[in-house]
Amino acid sequence: GSSCVCQPGYRMVSSNGGSSVICEKCPENMSGVTRDGWNCITCPKGLTSEGKCKCLNSEILVERSIDGILLNEALCVHCNGSEQSFSASDASGNRCVRCEQTFINVSKSCDCSSPNILTGGLCFSASDGLPPKAVATVRFGQLGITLTSAWFQKNLQSSASACWLYSNLTACQALGNMCVMNMNSLSSSSTDACGLFQYIYVNTARLGIVHSIAFWRHNLPWLYYGDQPGLASQVLEANHFPTIFSFKGTDKDVKLQFIAASFDAAGNFLQWQNLEGGILQLCPDTQTKLNAAYAFGTTYQQSCQISVSKILLDFANPIFYDLFLEYNGDNGQQYLWAIPVLNLNLQYNEMFVNQGSNMNNWLLTRRFFLVDTLSGKENDLGKLPRVIRIASKITISIRLVSHTQRGTIYPPLLTIAYTDMLVQNPETQSVMVSFSVNYEMNQSEAQIQTDITLGVLGGLAVLWSLLKTAGWKRRTGSSIIDLQTVLKFLLFYAGDLANVFFVITVGTGIYWLVFFKAQQFVSVLLPLPSQEEDFVTYVACAFSLKALQFLQLLVSQLTIDIFFIDWERPKGKVLKAVEGEGVIKSAAAPVSIWRTYFIANEWNEIQTVRKINPLFQVLAVLFFLEVVGFSNLALMDSSSSLTRNSESYIAPWSRILRFGVSAALWLAIAFLQIIFISVFYERFVEDKISQFIDLCCMSNISVFLLSHSCFGYYIHGRSVHGHADTNMEEMNMNLKREAENLCSQRGLIPNTDGQTFQISISRKMRLHYDRIHETLTRKRGPARLLDSSANTFEQSTRAYNTMNKFLSSFIDHVHKEMDYIVKDKLLLERILGMEFMEPIEKSIFYNDEGHSFSDVLYYGNETTLLIFDILFFSIVDLASQSFVLAAILTYLQQEIFRFIRNTLGQKNLASKTLVDERFLI
Repeated sequence: GSSCVCQPGYRMVSSNGGSSVICEKCPENMSGVTRDGWNCITCPKGLTSEGKCKCLNSEILVERSIDGILLNEALCVHCNGSEQSFSASDASGNRCVRCEQTFINVSKSCDCSSPNILTGGLCFSASDGLPPKAVATVRFGQLGITLTSAWFQKNLQSSASACWLYSNLTACQALGNMCVMNMNSLSSSSTDACGLFQYIYVNTARLGIVHSIAFWRHNLPWLYYGDQPGLASQVLEANHFPTIFSFKGTDKDVKLQFIAASFDAAGNFLQWQNLEGGILQLCPDTQTKLNAAYAFGTTYQQSCQISVSKILLDFANPIFYDLFLEYNGDNGQQYLWAIPVLNLNLQYNEMFVNQGSNMNNWLLTRRFFLVDTLSGKENDLGKLPRVIRIASKITISIRLVSHTQRGTIYPPLLTIAYTDMLVQNPETQSVMVSFSVNYEMNQSEAQIQTDITLGVLGGLAVLWSLLKTAGWKRRTGSSIIDLQTVLKFLLFYAGDLANVFFVITVGTGIYWLVFFKAQQFVSVLLPLPSQEEDFVTYVACAFSLKALQFLQLLVSQLTIDIFFIDWERPKGKVLKAVEGEGVIKSAAAPVSIWRTYFIANEWNEIQTVRKINPLFQVLAVLFFLEVVGFSNLALMDSSSSLTRNSESYIAPWSRILRFGVSAALWLAIAFLQIIFISVFYERFVEDKISQFIDLCCMSNISVFLLSHSCFGYYIHGRSVHGHADTNMEEMNMNLKREAENLCSQRGLIPNTDGQTFQISISRKMRLHYDRIHETLTRKRGPARLLDSSANTFEQSTRAYNTMNKFLSSFIDHVHKEMDYIVKDKLLLERILGMEFMEPIEKSIFYNDEGHSFSDVLYYGNETTLLIFDILFFSIVDLASQSFVLAAILTYLQQEIFRFIRNTLGQKNLASKTLVDERFLI
């Protein structure tokens, strides 16, 4: 399709090699056209289908005189085949040349008449012991097609016969190439190319072997390693490659010196070729990136779509390769190590590899090709093939010797998979091809250790969850094991198991990051992408379980019971008109509600305060990953540099390293934030949790919290000055007196400073609280039957005052039947996070040296929130391979859940405390 020619019977008048061609019809008396197409000529013995002159097989066509003058009539000159000359026409019919030696040997002439056998341009005597008659078919298994190949039909029998009778090196190589084109088929009953090769191989044992290699017969190409069971493992693992490799020091940046011996289809040796030229890479790329494939320790991957038309143009003639790895011996001498080939299209291999069988059952071969456009031609070798075969997937695997400390590897293995393609429209057809170099090691020991760790920690998580469930049962005041108990245990176990998975995955990621990138002599290699599936599954499990724990935490924080106890008492009396009676009576002065509103607003603000700044955390992680370049540590190469040259090859990402780098940065930055905020910021700038406690005390308001039915927290905010509803001057005087220790201490117990407590209340106390609370929340009882909103509000106000009075009197030990005691928690109780004593008759107030009430806030659950953020970031990154997208989505989910927590938490606060939601700003 790239140029034009004249039709038969027309000569060319003008042509510049393009599409513009001028042709002229030849006259009747000179109807033939010269072979160059520019002149007309008379042909004495007729015309070919192309309009050229033709001669007999033993004749040559002469169109010009010896000095180049064009003849009017072409001549057919007979070649002298007598004993003195032994000449015959060459393949093109242009010259008389000495006939092929087999003709002379067999018939003492250039004629191969019966009973002699003519095949493939060679003459054999019928009395010679020829190999079996060849079957010139090629099997294309993927298409289910068996073709009679024109190339095989012409050359198979002659190559086999010449190899068998004369040990002709070229013929033996050609026969081996035809066996390789037939995918090294091993049918013992067939006399196809491989059957003939095996016949000759078996019957030429007397010729000896090459280079002491038992599978390499003298004069024959080395095609197989043998099919004995277990032979493949011996070839691949019995001997170590005699070179050590390192990532650091003077021997770093070592390149694997692969070298290939190349042959054409006819069996001619072409040249030795270094693979650094990109010979095996069908995808076009820069020379620098192509050569990077053989840098030791750098995982290389390349894939692209190639059109069939380009394949037919670039690979018109197949090239066959025998691959070696060059190395230096102890004496400085250069040696070659033969590289075995695993052909996945060989039916024997395909069966075992697909079954996941070990290498003992593999059949290793030696020779391979990239593209075969020859064997699929059925009739005419000059036409397009009906089927082509392309090496669509080539992988060089380099495996590290187990427990090596000096960078010792096993012999590399080249794995190749071919794609059969039926040629229909080359311009529109295309095929996906890939080339990769993988570095691997036996991961079974690491997997066993991971499974053992998971089993042990998973068992401990069960015990820890049982303890949590027991503590939860104690705090709910129930001793019956029901469905709710089982569900609560499963939720606890989900959170603990998520922590187990998180610890294992973070430990695994950091382990590979440190030991792979920091090693000098190679002792570990990264897991392959296929070996990372278990790790990704662990991360997914950790995220799913942690998300379940986070949602359960969110629900529990949004359903807590909370009440603000106002200790302020009326100051004096006021005159108040009684409606409908026209009478003025004196009444107690009302207590201002603004202090309660103020505390409610402050509580609302600290609900989503965290120990770290989430926005800074996300931006800092993204800065170190993308700007500083820590993301480059996740590349599957040996370099520990934070920068990469954009023009050089960039290795693929390792999902384990990506997780390890990002998780390590998240944890490090979060740890530094927590240190800075707790040591410096909260001490010298602002501590919102401690300030809230101080504010409660100055406002004369205590906070009563119940996170469980019979467990919660108490913040004692009763003012030491008796009242807080005062002017600025008196407030300043109170603060001054407190600073000079002129008043009592703030603690619940006299002469103590303890203001925060964990409380375990009795069942009787809880029932009394619930009776008042039903009216307070207006869910049941008389308030629901009232139509007037004013009466409803009045009923709720009375309930609020009743609750305030009840809780304040409870704190003041007024109710002897519902009294409480104050004690310290045992060390074991603090460690286990549970209470051993059950509050049967009296409630128990446990001294709290910290701010344990923050457990009902974001602040007290920073570990859960941080792990959830890390896992969310990692899951998005593992799915998208983008740190930027992961950072954006992580920040968005933080803001979404913060909004949900604020909004619903505000509604719960308004519902439980009777603070009008309009005052919560």
